[in-house]
Amino acid sequence: MTSRYDIIRRVLGSIGVLIFGAVVVALLSPGGLGTTMPVRVTSGESASVFREVNEAVADAPPWVGSVVDVAGDGLLIVLGLLLVWTVLRQRDARTVAGVLLVGGGTVIAYGVSEALKLVVDEERPCRVLPGVEVIAHCPAIGDWSFPSNHATLAAGLGVGIALLRPRLAAIALPLAPAAGLARVAAGVHYPHDVLAGAVLGATLVIAILLIANPFATRAVGVLFKGRDFDERQSAWLKV
Repeated sequence: MTSRYDIIRRVLGSIGVLIFGAVVVALLSPGGLGTTMPVRVTSGESASVFREVNEAVADAPPWVGSVVDVAGDGLLIVLGLLLVWTVLRQRDARTVAGVLLVGGGTVIAYGVSEALKLVVDEERPCRVLPGVEVIAHCPAIGDWSFPSNHATLAAGLGVGIALLRPRLAAIALPLAPAAGLARVAAGVHYPHDVLAGAVLGATLVIAILLIANPFATRAVGVLFKGRDFDERQSAWLKV
């Protein structure tokens, strides 16, 4: 039975994580709130790093560009398969509930990312920076850059998998930044887009797991009673 103190601790922890994520994303935002014109980032540290990564890919052998082109979507597929494998490998109530929450939290994070795009209206680097080597297709005008949806999804899945199955952390966690880096290398996102998306996805999934996992575990245990499910809590939730 979850105590009142534990519920309060989880709620406060979840709120703290969400506030931290919101502050970081706000600090990374290039502006756009309250303006009608799209934001064009043509200078600064993020634009400089973008150019360095993009130029490195342009100077690399042709096969590197091919890998970059498919890496963004491909790594998301791998992370999705890892999440599915997690629940197939260990089908207890805590894992099933966690997988459902990670999947749902990642979808919610994607929705928030899409909403932020409409608020910030940041132009893609492939549309505003001259001489950019565009490996992937440059999205049309109106498909905004901040934050990165790929980074949001990758971080949500990667962090969620690592929390549910710590043994997979060495695989899942590196895949998330790799997916974001691929989008920068492809010429369609700035580094600050990717970092903001990663923070958004990770903090939302952590907050949802922190506050909802015990209740979701109990619900799954009741729903599938007698089907080899239990209500074991993971060590990170007991700290």
